Amino acid sequence: MRAKPDPINTSKDGGQPSVPAFSIGGNIFAAPKAVAGLHLVATPIGNLGDITLRALQTLAGVDLIACEDSRITRRLTERYAITTQLIPYHDHNAEAARPKILERLAQGGSVALVSDAGTPLISDPGFKLVREACAAGFAVQALPGPSSVLTALAVAALPTDRFFFEGFLPPKQAARRTRLSELNAVDATLVLFESGNRVQDTLADLADIMGARQAAICRELTKLHEEVIRTSVAELAVQADQLETRGEFVLVIGPPARDAQLMTQDALDAMLRDALSHHSVKDAVAHAVALSARPRREVYARALELAKESPREDSREDSGNDPRKVGAKGDHGED
Repeated sequence: MRAKPDPINTSKDGGQPSVPAFSIGGNIFAAPKAVAGLHLVATPIGNLGDITLRALQTLAGVDLIACEDSRITRRLTERYAITTQLIPYHDHNAEAARPKILERLAQGGSVALVSDAGTPLISDPGFKLVREACAAGFAVQALPGPSSVLTALAVAALPTDRFFFEGFLPPKQAARRTRLSELNAVDATLVLFESGNRVQDTLADLADIMGARQAAICRELTKLHEEVIRTSVAELAVQADQLETRGEFVLVIGPPARDAQLMTQDALDAMLRDALSHHSVKDAVAHAVALSARPRREVYARALELAKESPREDSREDSGNDPRKVGAKGDHGED
């Protein structure tokens, strides 16, 4: 059985502990002085209770904590009564801050690197610092812990034997669609990050390119309003208008089916003709995308061609306010 850390007393004047320490549930525990070097410390992605004991000991025992945003990291250090000095290290100041951190390491100091949430360097700054610290011969060690990538994979109910982490997609639609087309060829589960203000547009592009795949959209993982929706990519796009867009998103896209093969053009045309004889263009396209493994945009274009060749007798019903109208809201990206 592991021994519990020993509680220590505060200083005689009732102020801060006389040695590095941290507090859990009102109990104060001694923290050993951290060994010299760079410590990469994973921090909670939402629930502050997810911090590890080793992380607390290290954050309390190092000389400095380099963090992206001191306001965010201070919530964690104040929660556990850690008084270590915080210094900023982010994309905008890294070139100036990095030499100062390396100098501190050269003097035998100990520095912890944390991101705002999760594991440092995963879509967060720190790679150049780690590379230069290693090149200079300083000790670098990682303290594993929370990761939104692994958390999302665990709850998505999709294959985890092979996965590809993409991070954030390009913000511009043309570049985003190009990248998604490249990712479509990756035979693995995909993990993407996305912001709330772009998630609906990204889902629309995903539906065009990977509509038949199963997926999960994970919002606010480990937080009070955590939400996970599991369905097909195409259905996620349909539901996008009702999606709560506040918070942090991780999208997990299942791999292409092992036995999936693109339906031949003749077979696709036959399926579409049959579907168009009974359903609207929108419903016919959704059905064909799910069964053909072809991109939605391609199927949609072909469905329009076939609809013009053989107009339905009740085509007048597909106008005005009929929700089946071609190009109605919900047919993302078809304008």
